[in-house]
Amino acid sequence: MSRAGLSRDERAIATHFLQSLGTSTEKHYRELATTALNSVTVAVLESVDISYSGLFLHNASPAFTFIDLFAGIGGMRTAFQRIGGRCIFSSEWDKHAQDTYLKNFGEVPFGDITQINNEVPKHDVLVAGFPCQAFSIAGFKGGFEDTRGTLFFDVARLIDKFRPSAFLLENVKGLAAHDKGRTFNVIMETLEGDLEYHVDHKIVNAKDFGVPQNRERVFIVGFRKASSLQRFSFPDPIKKKMTIADIKEQDVVSTKYYLSDRYLQTLIDHRDRHASKGNGFGFEIKNDDEIANAIVVGGMGRERNLVRDRRLKDFAPKTNIHGPVNRQGIRKMTPREWARLQGFPDSFVIPVSDAQAYKQFGNSVAVPAIEATARQIVAAMGFES
Repeated sequence: MSRAGLSRDERAIATHFLQSLGTSTEKHYRELATTALNSVTVAVLESVDISYSGLFLHNASPAFTFIDLFAGIGGMRTAFQRIGGRCIFSSEWDKHAQDTYLKNFGEVPFGDITQINNEVPKHDVLVAGFPCQAFSIAGFKGGFEDTRGTLFFDVARLIDKFRPSAFLLENVKGLAAHDKGRTFNVIMETLEGDLEYHVDHKIVNAKDFGVPQNRERVFIVGFRKASSLQRFSFPDPIKKKMTIADIKEQDVVSTKYYLSDRYLQTLIDHRDRHASKGNGFGFEIKNDDEIANAIVVGGMGRERNLVRDRRLKDFAPKTNIHGPVNRQGIRKMTPREWARLQGFPDSFVIPVSDAQAYKQFGNSVAVPAIEATARQIVAAMGFES
């Protein structure tokens, strides 16, 4: 899409409008575009090129509609689209994640969720992977008022305003114990007490849904109607078990992903020093018949899931590493392998640098686990999927 004359916020409006053409939300976005973009006319917008990879499927008659909050690179969107839903609004503040989202889904997500209000159309399902934040408990009242100043407040605010039939919220496993359990208690009191939704939650592990990654996350599911919750159950684990061998690159991987002898020895020495003191250390080499640790951002995120790959023949360094490339075949996983660990299809385009790609996939969701849960939600609401 041409960026000439359009700010990032204007591009969000423009792309959402273009994706809405011929659907029930066209009027909503046409009015928004007409009032918000001033000199940029609808005629100009309709001539804009919004090329995308093909993950976005224009479904004029979806089984249900949903909005994608804290969208990241669209993991939850991918899951809900696969089962017949149509995403009619997205929000993500990180500009690099926005670029990846645009490349794959043909739209720029809206930015700061705290500033979002009238941009959101009415929808059936709200999905959000909101950050874990402590609440400032004022008077220990609990509930909605205590969430002000946090990003969960904006999720609750939009649920309160639009009253979707259902929602799916995803967060780190530690949310349940965060701030001695008070954070989770306030969230549940807000959803059940103040917003009067019928809610269930469970710790779900990605490894149980067809990806070789030990990734536990808390899923919170809520329904406006009690009867929907009565029909809902979290999905059972599937029998298909995957290993690292299933997600490794088929072609020889670039030398840039291989550790230097010096860095590998540094990791080994560091691990030994920690072990001598009775401490653990994140460095770990995974065998092909194992599953990965949860992929994470920062720290030793990549070094916790090193693999052995002896196919390399050209050991000439591609980057400014210290020392020669190791001859034991020890390398980091590639961004594409991280994408597979999260269940993204190989058609998913990675348009950003490796550093950004690791961050984006590390922050994303395990798509198959979301999809399995989404199917249960949709069935409980009586929608066909």
